[in-house]
Amino acid sequence: MARLVGVFASSHAPLIIRGWKDVKPANQRELTSSLTELGRRIKAARPDVLIEISPDHWVNFFINNLPSICVGMGEEHEGPAEPWMKDCPFKKIAGHPKLANHILQTALERDFEPSVSHHLTLDHGFCIPLWRGGLDPLPPIVPIIFNDLEPPYPSVRRCLQWGTMLAEAIRTYPEDIRVAVLATGGLSHSIGEPTMGEIDEPFDRECIRHFEKGDERPLIDFLNERLPTIGNGAAEIRNWVAAHGAAGKRGFELIGYCNCPEVYVGCGFASWDVAARA
Repeated sequence: MARLVGVFASSHAPLIIRGWKDVKPANQRELTSSLTELGRRIKAARPDVLIEISPDHWVNFFINNLPSICVGMGEEHEGPAEPWMKDCPFKKIAGHPKLANHILQTALERDFEPSVSHHLTLDHGFCIPLWRGGLDPLPPIVPIIFNDLEPPYPSVRRCLQWGTMLAEAIRTYPEDIRVAVLATGGLSHSIGEPTMGEIDEPFDRECIRHFEKGDERPLIDFLNERLPTIGNGAAEIRNWVAAHGAAGKRGFELIGYCNCPEVYVGCGFASWDVAARA
């Protein structure tokens, strides 16, 4: 049977790449330290496969075809298409269709109805944490795209349930492999809105405290109340919620947080102690 060996989360602010020279040195040090430690922990878990949950930033989908959740089934994925990601070393990224298919079948048996794609392009949301975390060579990736960009979003409760289902799919996968989960996105930020550039650090800190406490209902209630009020980019915290579910809603540890106005994002990095799963 497969084994869940690590659960992680990371922000993926584009300006970490295309605006890096404009980030003040103290924030560069903080972001570099957090991403390096995130990568170290992922590598220390020695995953044979990495399940990665991220939004799609209008690379694979648009408003005329916008699945709530899509599982990438391909043998291989394309690296990022954004011109400013041209130096990213990941041009072709291996998939793991057998595990992806098992996740799909487990989801269908548990009354989830994800979309599937046999050929995805993995944009900056997937690749910045992997690149800046130093994960080269990469393990095979099973990409799972959550719609965090355009309402209607999957509910916070449903995202938590997705994470629980992912843990079950890993546990019941018959091959003896090590599997880790990485969720990317968030924390508070706004893109293309009048509040673009504003970061709500008190919200971010309170959100982190809810993950640390681990209690399901207060986390759901908090995010249902606050997510609509703090900028459209914060919708990506749903991916962290799925990771939280995969970790059994226990064992959250903040690696680092940086209120970084130069990249427009309250940047958070975290891991869960999967041995603490309830």
